[in-house]
Amino acid sequence: MSRIVRVAARGEGVSDDGRFAPLAAPGDWLAEDGSVTPGPHHQAPPCRHFPTCGGCQLQHLDAASYAAFCTDRVAGALAAQGLESVIRAPALSPPRTRRRASLHYERGRLGFSMAGSHQLVDLAECHVLAPALFALVAPLKRLLARLAPKRRVEIRLTLADQGVDVLLLGVAAEGLAAAEALTDFAQAQGLARLSLDAGLGPETRWEPAAVTVTLGGVAVPLPPAAFLQATPEGEAALVAGVRAALGEAPLVADLFAGLGTFAFALEARVHAAEAARDAVLALKTAAGRARRPVEAEHRDLYRRPLHGAELDRFAAVVLDPPRAGAREQAAALAASRVPVIAYVSCNPSSFARDVKILCEQGYRLDWVQPVGQFIWSTHVELVGRLSRG
Repeated sequence: MSRIVRVAARGEGVSDDGRFAPLAAPGDWLAEDGSVTPGPHHQAPPCRHFPTCGGCQLQHLDAASYAAFCTDRVAGALAAQGLESVIRAPALSPPRTRRRASLHYERGRLGFSMAGSHQLVDLAECHVLAPALFALVAPLKRLLARLAPKRRVEIRLTLADQGVDVLLLGVAAEGLAAAEALTDFAQAQGLARLSLDAGLGPETRWEPAAVTVTLGGVAVPLPPAAFLQATPEGEAALVAGVRAALGEAPLVADLFAGLGTFAFALEARVHAAEAARDAVLALKTAAGRARRPVEAEHRDLYRRPLHGAELDRFAAVVLDPPRAGAREQAAALAASRVPVIAYVSCNPSSFARDVKILCEQGYRLDWVQPVGQFIWSTHVELVGRLSRG
């Protein structure tokens, strides 16, 4: 028999003789026939849908081995680029704290897709969704069964300041009966907003008060389906990491700023650049109302990264790109004189690739803070601090 020593990036256990075993935890024993004998870090999965549901891949890991997985994901990505750094203890979000999720409905089933399949798991319980989101699963099933959509419906749920924001994609809901059903549902469930998107963009059907999300103490208008950090605890950990990285920098560029998660959390003058028009307008509105020293620029940083004199005037930069990373902006930063960069990433691999570009031009990676806000998934986020030597 061989022993499982770590968990690979896709969630399989890896033995000391190089074999892979699904649903194995560090300390498990792997027999020659592929059977697994649980060890001290193999816990009983809390959810009846595991491992069928694709929403979680690692519920069989205890807290210590899941934290080690998050650290290993970061260390492995850095090592693949010939890099290393101080890796701090991961900040993990608790169960049932996910405030943003995308589910699907089809033929009477509502939930996440099965692992490796488009078939849906009909959710009877969920240990990652915030209770306010999970409470809508059964009512949404009844509503959608009544509306009888002809194709699969995507359901995006976000917990806003005023309650749950619901966006249904693939639902037209034409006619008086459908309109009344939507209004009755939204009112009965106390929704903050209900919107439909049949393919031409979101159309709001219910919004008794303007929907906002509070970021850094500022109420920011929340466009339908706008990006928001998945859990409040994850957001707090990322914000704390950025603050620690930047110190008291008086003038900061927040690149890929979104709605202003970091811009409003900093005690500095901030230039926020973002490509999503709705997010820029929301950020500008919130900054104006709160009289915060944040200016927003509508800018595609893939096609038009900040460079040269645009960058050199800043004491620090926050970089928070999508999963693909920010190769073009990283190259521009590498040629700049910006003294400190806080790089927030949802993909350790693209992070490490971009960091290598920066380190080859004189930056050093001081430390990395892993953040596991998608608990029991293989998705790991992080904040890294880079500085010029």
